[in-house]
Amino acid sequence: MLGALAACVLALIGLMVVTVMINAWPSFSANGLSWFGPGGDVVTQFRAMQAGTPLPGHSLLYFRAWPLIWGTLLTTVLSVLIALVISTLAAIFLTEFAPAPVRRVLEPVVRLLAGVPSVVYGLIGILAIAPWINEHLIGNQRRQSVAYVVQLNGADLMTATLILTVMILPIMVAISAGALAAVPVSWREGSAALGVNRWRTIWRVSVRTARPAIAAAAVLATARALGEAIMLAMVAGGRPFAANPLDGLTFLFEPVQPLAATIIQEFGGQTEGAVAHTIYAIAAVLLVSAALLSFAGWAAKQPLKRYGIGA
Repeated sequence: MLGALAACVLALIGLMVVTVMINAWPSFSANGLSWFGPGGDVVTQFRAMQAGTPLPGHSLLYFRAWPLIWGTLLTTVLSVLIALVISTLAAIFLTEFAPAPVRRVLEPVVRLLAGVPSVVYGLIGILAIAPWINEHLIGNQRRQSVAYVVQLNGADLMTATLILTVMILPIMVAISAGALAAVPVSWREGSAALGVNRWRTIWRVSVRTARPAIAAAAVLATARALGEAIMLAMVAGGRPFAANPLDGLTFLFEPVQPLAATIIQEFGGQTEGAVAHTIYAIAAVLLVSAALLSFAGWAAKQPLKRYGIGA
């Protein structure tokens, strides 16, 4: 019974992958590797597809996804790096310093935060954080410095990164804390018996042993961040603009539009045609990326087996 159920699930996953790839192929075929590069305004390209009027000198399927890819990389990498530091310190606190009553309260809270719908985070971002950033952190001089290119309104890279960090923190804290708690107590006691202080023992014994699980947590959080759509569509600015690091701090206040958010914003119920093929191509990129990251997360945890710690 279980074997048949597992086979049905695998068959459905395989069917989904095949369907996405078949429908994505026309877009990739028409653009080649240039699909991933720069070249023109993404909004203009989508409008040409919807109108059925090719851009001059190009086919109807002409598409250049670099601004979307760049926005995805920025929001994902920045949020994972910030969350990696915070989650590691939080996991150390939970396993090494928190009193038992505090731990009993915080562990369910972490699991609860992991289950909060992304639209709730999006509402908090667009109704509270974005207006605050717009009012207190974006001055007139900063607005005018990029006014000829893009408008700054608080829905931007910074807001998206902050909210995404909060969203991926719970899973990273849970995995990291579980791995740290699984490190044998005798190892830490042995280190202390040799005269090593507590913090050095934590970093050199506990954290080093749990490092594969911490890396796996970061990889899985990256996959989670890549696929986030609703929240990013609400708070990232909704503008396929390649934020420029050369703009200094203004770079953090520039709007972006990640790949997943583009699916939400551009899909209008169309199941065929140029727009549909392009949306499927974006989905294919996200699907392959998530699969590779999931495999990387599994591979990263395998070294834990050498220490007899369940992975």
